[in-house]
Amino acid sequence: MAVWDVARYEGRHSFVWRQAQDLVQLLSPQPGERVLDLGCGTGHLTARIAARGARVIGMDASPAMVEQARRNYPDLHFLVGDARDFHFSEPFDAVFSNAVLHWIREQELAVACIVEALRPGGRLVAELGAKGNVASIVTALQETLRERGLPLPPGGSPWYFPGLGEYVVLLERMGLEVVLAHLFDRPTPLEGGEEGLRHWLAMFAGDFLAPLPEARRDEVVQAVEERLRRRLFRDGTWVADYRRLRVVAYRR
Repeated sequence: MAVWDVARYEGRHSFVWRQAQDLVQLLSPQPGERVLDLGCGTGHLTARIAARGARVIGMDASPAMVEQARRNYPDLHFLVGDARDFHFSEPFDAVFSNAVLHWIREQELAVACIVEALRPGGRLVAELGAKGNVASIVTALQETLRERGLPLPPGGSPWYFPGLGEYVVLLERMGLEVVLAHLFDRPTPLEGGEEGLRHWLAMFAGDFLAPLPEARRDEVVQAVEERLRRRLFRDGTWVADYRRLRVVAYRR
């Protein structure tokens, strides 16, 4: 699991939850519904679900994220838990998840837990990175590391970015009925101006950079910036090539 710099996340990556606020609209939480925010981060979307009257629990694998969520929203319920291995005694009307499931290679384990957590007829509403998400950044990282004889993460990257059909088949096979699946491009401006891409790499690309000798990390980051500047740097802002997959599925 990724190790998160919570201060960096809160200060420079608010787009992660700000650009998903309409996902809460898609969830359409109703007063009194029991909702699990799976991978709640620092709790901002959890709070928006709660504001609609739902009884929401936020869960995240990062103790630091959960600690910050509790500071941000002390009246809400947050707990530490692994999306691949969790159980609740009382079922949920809905499981909500934003920008989390693509971090889990053992996807069947996560989906099995989600299905078990839902009551019959309960729904999953989720957004995750899709096939081709940040492809330019991933390719630049891989090529830069290979040229220098430096190690790559297992499998070439830490992420699971499925195609639309692939993910629908998985969900249906695991016991969910998919009623909406939407694949779309979402070019995403990164916060920080000239520093935006290196902030993104520091936050999300630790699996590529952390194994490197400290003296080589900045060398790699600079080389990646040079590779991507013409394609992704526009009018003083880095714009990441995000592709997203949104799904709504009901437990049979």
